[in-house]
Amino acid sequence: MPATPFNILAVAQSGRLQYEAILLAASLRDAAPGFPGKLIFAEPQPGPLWPNNPRIGETARALLTELGAEIRPFENKHFGHAYPYGNKIEGLAVLPEREPFLFLDTDTLILGDPMTLDIDFSRPSASLKREGTWPVEDIYWPGYNGVWGSLYKRFGLDFESSLDLSQPDEYWRRYLYFNAGFFYYEDPKIFHDLFLRYALSIRDDTPEELASQTLDPWLDQIALPLVIHALGGGRDGPHGQLDGTVTCHWRALPLAYAREADAVIDHLEEVAAPNRIKKVLKEYDPFKRLIFQGRGRKARALFDRDNLPRKEQKIRNLLKKEGYWLR
Repeated sequence: MPATPFNILAVAQSGRLQYEAILLAASLRDAAPGFPGKLIFAEPQPGPLWPNNPRIGETARALLTELGAEIRPFENKHFGHAYPYGNKIEGLAVLPEREPFLFLDTDTLILGDPMTLDIDFSRPSASLKREGTWPVEDIYWPGYNGVWGSLYKRFGLDFESSLDLSQPDEYWRRYLYFNAGFFYYEDPKIFHDLFLRYALSIRDDTPEELASQTLDPWLDQIALPLVIHALGGGRDGPHGQLDGTVTCHWRALPLAYAREADAVIDHLEEVAAPNRIKKVLKEYDPFKRLIFQGRGRKARALFDRDNLPRKEQKIRNLLKKEGYWLR
């Protein structure tokens, strides 16, 4: 387990994310009321890169504070509305330097005490709960080696040492690739500075090997493995606990009802049940229908958790067909 307390960071703003943030905060308070670190929500502020006000609403803000969270503002200087996933990069700036952090997406439920994590913050890692979404095979592309190799070369990193040699050549699992649903490190400033530098370089001066590839919405997940490799991390980490026994990245509430374990869904509904929490969550119509009006349980009945489709898209398609894709 960690030798010292660490901070948990997520990004929250108006709309869906503020309601997901409430579930995250309530689940942490329920599962680990004595957690010694801080739960911090980075909040983007109005400015040139946001056409609308992205700040958390007053009722959600009050509840998050009551649940023990801190809300810290940050200014978008590089991404904003055009690429909101960039908040994961720029939001790191709100964290105190040299204090270990664990970043979580707001659509994450805390199931157990984070202080039980077998985590080495000096060796960063990120979520392996992913599919081979990027790069995409194309008739004109240079292959996985060409795409990823060009990026490692761009930043002076050793490509060969990043490979999983147990996987076949030109198969996506051979290459370091993560979901950005969680990541961690011992110093947020170092991580932030490198993440930002790599992401901006890829966006603003894209290597020609990536000419046939789209960077939206994948830019953060393209830069992330490069950052982790540069800082001496990799695939090793508490992956059976994160995305496992301690946290669940449920991603979209209809997907959660379709595929997560009974204990996860029971816990989600339990932390949402207190009146002060329910009253605010019901402001968001998809949560109102799925959690409190029982539509989530009806969607759940469409699926056999022991025999789910291998591709997530098939789950999404059935949910949409039956009218349960509410977000």
